[in-house]
Amino acid sequence: VQLVESGGGLVQAGGSLRLSCVASTRLESITSMDWYHQAPGKQRELVASITSTGLVDYAGSVKGRFTISRGNAKNTANLQMNSLMPEDTGVYYCHANTRDMFSQRSHAWGQGTQVTVSS
Repeated sequence: VQLVESGGGLVQAGGSLRLSCVASTRLESITSMDWYHQAPGKQRELVASITSTGLVDYAGSVKGRFTISRGNAKNTANLQMNSLMPEDTGVYYCHANTRDMFSQRSHAWGQGTQVTVSS
């Protein structure tokens, strides 16, 4: 599985950005897609996740501000980020969990996209 993110950039505090992640699969099916945030000098943390059935979950720090959704193609996950704060700055990584026809599970990471929120 290959994941390609887009949509990062520089925005002022209070602004919005929309991240997109497109997964290219061969024979695997995607069971869930997630967005992680890695702030400078910190560990990568889960921000939002969405399952193949549409169930979503968010980190407490982004609830009410971020929205994860699937695109028209089920191999796409979008992250709408509103009311951005300087602490949202960092690299955002797309992550996907997959399962093949033999029920073997695997996962993949995107290359990351930089989000910078200025105060």
